[in-house]
Amino acid sequence: MDQQSQLAVILGSDPVPFETLISHLMSSSNEQRSHAEALFNVCKQSEPDALCLRLAHLLQVCAQPDTRAMAAILLRKLLTRDDSYIWPRLNVSTHSSIKSVLLNQIQVETAQSLSKKLCDTVSELASSILPENGWPELLPFMFQCVSSDSPRLQESAFLIFAQLSQYIGDVLTPFIKDLHTVFLKCLSENSNADVKIAALNAVINFIQCLTSSSDRDRFQDLLPAMMKTLTEALNNGNEATAQEALELLIELAETEPRFLRRQIVDVVGSMLQIAEAESLEEGTRHLAIEFVVTLAEARERAPGMMRKLPQFISRLFAILMRLLLDIEDDAAWHTAEVEDEDAGETSNYAVGQECLDRLAISLGGNTIVPVASEQFSTYLAAPEWQKHHAALIALAQIAEGCSKVMVKNLEQVVSMVLNSFNHSHPRVRWAAINAIGQLSTDLGPDLQNQYHQRVLPALAAAMDDFQNPRVQAHAASAVLNFSENCTPEILTPYLDGIVSKLLVLLQNGKQMVQEGALTALASVADSSQEHFQKYYDAVMPYLKALLVNATDKSNRMLRAKSMECISIVGMAVGKEKFRDDAKQVMEVLMSLQVSQMETDDPTTSYMLQAWARLCKCLGQDFLPYMSVVMPPLLQSAQLKPDVTITSADSDNDIEDSDDESMETITLGDKRIGIKTSVLEEKATACNMLCCYADELKEGFFPWIDQVAPTLVPLLKFYFHEEVRKAAVSAMPELLRSAKLAMEKGMAQGRNETYVKQLSDYIIPALVEALHKEPDTEICASMLDALNECVQVCTIIK
Repeated sequence: MDQQSQLAVILGSDPVPFETLISHLMSSSNEQRSHAEALFNVCKQSEPDALCLRLAHLLQVCAQPDTRAMAAILLRKLLTRDDSYIWPRLNVSTHSSIKSVLLNQIQVETAQSLSKKLCDTVSELASSILPENGWPELLPFMFQCVSSDSPRLQESAFLIFAQLSQYIGDVLTPFIKDLHTVFLKCLSENSNADVKIAALNAVINFIQCLTSSSDRDRFQDLLPAMMKTLTEALNNGNEATAQEALELLIELAETEPRFLRRQIVDVVGSMLQIAEAESLEEGTRHLAIEFVVTLAEARERAPGMMRKLPQFISRLFAILMRLLLDIEDDAAWHTAEVEDEDAGETSNYAVGQECLDRLAISLGGNTIVPVASEQFSTYLAAPEWQKHHAALIALAQIAEGCSKVMVKNLEQVVSMVLNSFNHSHPRVRWAAINAIGQLSTDLGPDLQNQYHQRVLPALAAAMDDFQNPRVQAHAASAVLNFSENCTPEILTPYLDGIVSKLLVLLQNGKQMVQEGALTALASVADSSQEHFQKYYDAVMPYLKALLVNATDKSNRMLRAKSMECISIVGMAVGKEKFRDDAKQVMEVLMSLQVSQMETDDPTTSYMLQAWARLCKCLGQDFLPYMSVVMPPLLQSAQLKPDVTITSADSDNDIEDSDDESMETITLGDKRIGIKTSVLEEKATACNMLCCYADELKEGFFPWIDQVAPTLVPLLKFYFHEEVRKAAVSAMPELLRSAKLAMEKGMAQGRNETYVKQLSDYIIPALVEALHKEPDTEICASMLDALNECVQVCTIIK
């Protein structure tokens, strides 16, 4: 049957074929769904009136709730003002029918989830036609619903008010007086929880849409009633409703913190009371904490508001410290094979950590440090290991936000941490090492310059704790943090002790410890540069042994880290010292390169980076290896993003999945899920290509014909900023390589014409990408790259 005949059947007098079409749009079979979508689109193009009226009719008569819900969603999409906006194409009589069916269905629909979908459809349509007075009956109908005795109608009206405030608030502003009355009456007198939440949502959205502060102030007297919605829900044991209310109030704290200013003492006091109430669910208490932290973060809109409440800051800090006590001494933590095993940690612990960090960054050291000092001394004087652990973890969390004040009190801070290195409980020792690692980053280089003689020996001693491999591994990681902010002069006197300890760990440690030792060795070599030469002969044989012998699947990360360490040590000691071993290492890498590695093998990305370091170290001596390195590198740079596209309305949201390897963005009515590991590999490869072109100059010439068509289209690769940045940086390098090869007679018979063709390909592409680039930082890089490209081209004779 051709499409026109199918359409005639679908839109004919028998309602069954149309119902079937709608149910097929929800089918799990791709084929069935695609076929239905194609037919639906033909209906939309050729018979929009019949299609909309059919959907409206389904809403009224269909017995299947799923089909009615789908009809409401489809109608909403058709009536949304986007590329396929259909309303202007419909007859006046269709307009009237749809509007009356929607308002009628709101009055008769009994299923709450379907009522909400109908409200969405009404809101979408109203946001397009109300500003031109295209639906004069709607607002009187909504005020009538709000004043009715039916909780269902009241809720529906408030849901629509909430959405219209977001879409077209200025159309509602003239009714500010009536809305104020309606909101106050509902929040103060109504007893139905669903209605009150819908009203709270509407009030908050309406306050956000008001542009003048005097208009917002007219709603100040609603705040006690808004808070009462929350406290009543809690008193009635209805925590699900309380959590909804908290989420709405958090939104208000984020967008309009000044609205809360006059009553802030009462509001924050109530929230802290909820946060302290151990009888409540964790989720409820966490949201109350989130509200107060959000308010502390609202510096730009309401500067200093929370700083004026010192009694609350101390109380909030104490709440967050207590969350850190929710940790168990889980056996799995002690026997862990990997460093990031967080056995025993709870959601309370995670919230405590995150909020301490945010609080310190938002309020700063002058406010936080006095409160923290007082509470830390109490915790450190207590017998329980959990309290020592909590104080050290909290210290690490607030270091970034309080760094300036902490630097002034370094002696006190360092002593507090180092005293805990000798605690009897390994988790406390681990937390002390963790704090040193964090402080090395946040308080460097002051910490390194003033306290190296106390910190480095303490870390070296911690590496001897063979009873607790996690402590050893973490001590090695902390050496890495410490040495990153360290001058070679400071580090050199300690190298004998540290390198010999790390070598012991490489030979005797568990795999986790070996990995930590490799990363630390790489960092120490990088920081000490040529000073590392005296250890090279002792270290390199162990590194090569690990590279060659770690072939088992369970050792893949060990092999990858040894590869990283070898290439960093090679760069530190220089080409002359490294040359003989480099050849052997290259052979191992080449054999790995051609072997079939599994897609999740970390070796691939480590190898890409190791090759680039080896290239930097060896310079032109690296050219013979390029034929092995480049094919897989180009393959990685050409990877297509692994994209999943679903409707933004679909109930099986990819967003809801716990898959951390997926990143989601919503564009219009589509939700796009992208596999991040593919993007990261692609970005690394693009960076490496840029690095080779930069390092090898004219030697890179043979690869330009393959690299340019790979990277130029990536100037507009909007899935990943790093990919675009690398592509931008590579453009002048490719032109420079071509120009130098031509000048030095290495251009394989090509002349100026080739360089001109290349610049005619690159420069317009850069200009076009510049026009479309959403990120200002990348725009600046593009202008720099353009400038360089033009300069390279102007020097061509």
